[in-house]
Amino acid sequence: MADLLLGETVDPATHQRTGTKVAIPTGEFTTHGVIVGMTGSGKTGLGIVLIEEALRAGVPALLIDPKGDLGNLCLTFPNLSGSDFRPWINDGDAQKAGLSPDDFATAQAKTWSDGLASWGLDGSAIGTLRNGTEFTIYTPGSTAGVAMNIVGSLKAPDDAGDLETMRDEIEGYVSGLLGLVGIEADPLSSREHILLSNLIETSWAAGKDLDLPMLVGQVQTPPIRKLGVFELDTFFPPNDRTALAMKLNGLLASPSFAAWAQGAPLDIGTLLRTSDGKPRCAIVTTAHLSDEERQFVTALVLAKLVTWMRKQSGTTDLRALLYMDEVAGYVPPSAMPPTKKPIMTLMKQARAFGVGVVLSTQNPVDVDYKALSNAGTWMIGRLQTDRDKQRLLDGMSAAAGGVDVAAISDTISGLGKREFVLRRASKDKPEVMTTRWAMSYLRGPLTRDQIEGLMDGRTASTSAPAAPSSSAAPSAPGARGAANMMRGGNAAPAPEASTASNLGSDETSVMPQIADGVAVRWVDIASPWLSTVGGDSRGTRLEPAIVARVRMRYDDEKADLVTDGEYEAVLFPLAATIDASRAIAVDYDDRDLRTSAPDNAVYRLSDAPIDAKTTFTRVERDLVDHLVRSQTLEIPVNRDLKLFGRPGEALESFQLRCAQAADDEADKATALLRDKYETKVKKLQDALATANDRLDVAKSDHRGRRGEQIIGAAGSILGGLLGGKSRRGAGGILGKLGGLFGKHQRASTAGERVDAVENKVESLEQDLQNLESEAATEIQELSDAWDAKAGSVTTVAVTLERTDVSVAQLVLTWIPVA
Repeated sequence: MADLLLGETVDPATHQRTGTKVAIPTGEFTTHGVIVGMTGSGKTGLGIVLIEEALRAGVPALLIDPKGDLGNLCLTFPNLSGSDFRPWINDGDAQKAGLSPDDFATAQAKTWSDGLASWGLDGSAIGTLRNGTEFTIYTPGSTAGVAMNIVGSLKAPDDAGDLETMRDEIEGYVSGLLGLVGIEADPLSSREHILLSNLIETSWAAGKDLDLPMLVGQVQTPPIRKLGVFELDTFFPPNDRTALAMKLNGLLASPSFAAWAQGAPLDIGTLLRTSDGKPRCAIVTTAHLSDEERQFVTALVLAKLVTWMRKQSGTTDLRALLYMDEVAGYVPPSAMPPTKKPIMTLMKQARAFGVGVVLSTQNPVDVDYKALSNAGTWMIGRLQTDRDKQRLLDGMSAAAGGVDVAAISDTISGLGKREFVLRRASKDKPEVMTTRWAMSYLRGPLTRDQIEGLMDGRTASTSAPAAPSSSAAPSAPGARGAANMMRGGNAAPAPEASTASNLGSDETSVMPQIADGVAVRWVDIASPWLSTVGGDSRGTRLEPAIVARVRMRYDDEKADLVTDGEYEAVLFPLAATIDASRAIAVDYDDRDLRTSAPDNAVYRLSDAPIDAKTTFTRVERDLVDHLVRSQTLEIPVNRDLKLFGRPGEALESFQLRCAQAADDEADKATALLRDKYETKVKKLQDALATANDRLDVAKSDHRGRRGEQIIGAAGSILGGLLGGKSRRGAGGILGKLGGLFGKHQRASTAGERVDAVENKVESLEQDLQNLESEAATEIQELSDAWDAKAGSVTTVAVTLERTDVSVAQLVLTWIPVA
């Protein structure tokens, strides 16, 4: 377990830090936590510090962010320089401080540097946090951040036999979906809820995936005949089912709902860790959504978390952290929104699986005390009302028992900013603490444009972004920050008033005729790409342009590749003959194209025949032809290994895949080679063993012959000498010497055999060494050959077929010019 440094204790009377660190072991948060405090109490700061500490300990975090504050976790600046802070400060705060924005940013940087230094932290600690964690802001229902495919969450679970988990997930999905179309549905009594739940369960039990369009289709023609004991048509008549299908279809038909089916799949394992195990901080922001949409998204995320949790093994340490900012409304005391059941399930069961839940709220009276009573760690800041305080004390008393409610009540009343009463299950008495300085810049809720800047170019599979810089967020008047301000109600500066007397010969105050069926729009002067194409936000005249959005599919059978992309472009200025190859690629969205003309608009007449439908038909055709010729997708390829890269895959990752594949093939070839040499080696080893046996026999025979010769010679000579000096004796001696000569001859022959066998043994040993050397050489050559194949990486261009390109939007747009 690791300790999470949240702050230091303070003296309640003097509000001075005591020097005693407040460090809570990660394992304690498996019993969950509660943070409460009114606005301005420092509640959000404490939550962010807690999340930072969990991430520093290697614990991934899933954050539900209904206010937009938790995106501040992406604002970490290891250099702690004013230029890093500049894009993120609030100009209004600078004005209140009597400083220029640049000076205010420098002051903020120093404040953060000094604040962190007082806790023994510096820029290197921030760098370590960023390098060790992948931060992603998910924006379901929007493409501002990383989009999240919410309505595609009907994939059949891997284990359909776990009925309790499966039904909990279905209940959360259906309750949220019906809430989106304004149907308050009780899972036990609502016909709509019962029908949809049964349709999903029937498909999942059969191992079949669903999506929302398929589900809507099944409402009218269900694949089931009975619900309970009643026939389907009796329980839910066809006309009523059609009415339900029409409501759901209206949701699907809404253009604004398209974003709900885009982006990363809702997979908890992927949200928590990268493929190589790196912890993620997944911030699911719902600040841009309506209350019903927030309930839908949050219910689905929590239901998926419960499903994922129940598949994990038991542990006593913290495996993952769920943090919910401002939980009021999601687990109310009496009502039963779709989020309440999964929250209660997590609070009661998540401890066994190492999933810690931390709930944050400023209104404890709006939270079911049964949820609060399941928390083991309480962090209580200043509260707004005595009623809030009493609800909190009731929950704490139910959770801990034996709490001195009166003493804690008095302590809460005397708390300062960023001070909290800390009540831990592992300690008998509560403490008063102040939070450590946050490493993240707490600038308040992020705007859509700021989120867009932070997540620019990000998808679910990419790595963490670099530290935010001045290029990551708009600060100039013409950027999207200004666009949001104007779209919020402040009118854009109108072109100067025009009359017939100051109109040029090629100008008119009445918009020229546009071909029937062609959409007409006016570019928002705050669009960041306006100057890129030659427009001027200060311009008082409008010229026509064509804005197009094209969908492209790259499809390569050999590479087993199918990937979709979009191309957005502007054709401007328009000539009599429009050349689609001169299209300028831009990144626009529907907010950039207004549906109403600015006041006192003045239109310049164009040579382009924009009143003819054939003009736009031809532009659409030519644009498709141009993209087919010019747009390619470069991916790495290793033809020796027949491996292809994937869009977005880093070259290093692909090379690693190639190396692994080459290693596998080299291992297979080496095994075959070793089998071949093993037979030869075995044969030589057997021959060598036989030769050694023969050598032992030959040496033994040689020793015997030699001994016989020596003993015989000695005995014969001595016998002759001792036998007398007669001629017979002399003749006997000569005879014996002849016998000895025969024995010498036999001993010599045995010695030659020993030499021969020894030569044979040496020859076999040399053969064995040569064979082993040959095998080693061949194995090395084989390894080198596969290494060469692994490194044989080139690129291949995946081209477009004409059928792979379609124009999704073609709009005649008026652009302001000087």
